[in-house]
Amino acid sequence: MQTASTNIGERLCNKSIRDISWLLNIPRSAVSGIMTKWKQLGTTATQLPSGTPRHMTERGQRMLKRTVRRSRQLSAESIAKDIQTSCDLQMSPTTVCRELHGMGFHG
Repeated sequence: MQTASTNIGERLCNKSIRDISWLLNIPRSAVSGIMTKWKQLGTTATQLPSGTPRHMTERGQRMLKRTVRRSRQLSAESIAKDIQTSCDLQMSPTTVCRELHGMGFHG
C-alpha cells in the first residue's frame, strides 16, 4: 500500500506515469491502474472491510467498562438494560459478554 500512496503523491506533484514508474521501479501498467482506481473510487483499497459493523462505539465501551467496574456482580442482562436506558443502544446480553471478554473481563 505504500507504493499506491507514493504513486498518488507523485502524480499530485505533476509527475508523469513514466517518471513514477521509473522512480518506484514498478511497471507503467501498475501505475496507470492505481491512478485509474484512485480517480474512480477515491481510494486504492481492493476490498471492503469484511463482517458487520461494530455495535458498540468507543463511548459505549467506556460506559460498559465504567458500569462493570462500579458493580462487578451485575449480570449481562442487567448491564445490557442499563446501557440501553442510559445510552439508547440496543444490545443483547451476548454482545455485552463478547465486549467484556474483549476488554479482559471474564466470569
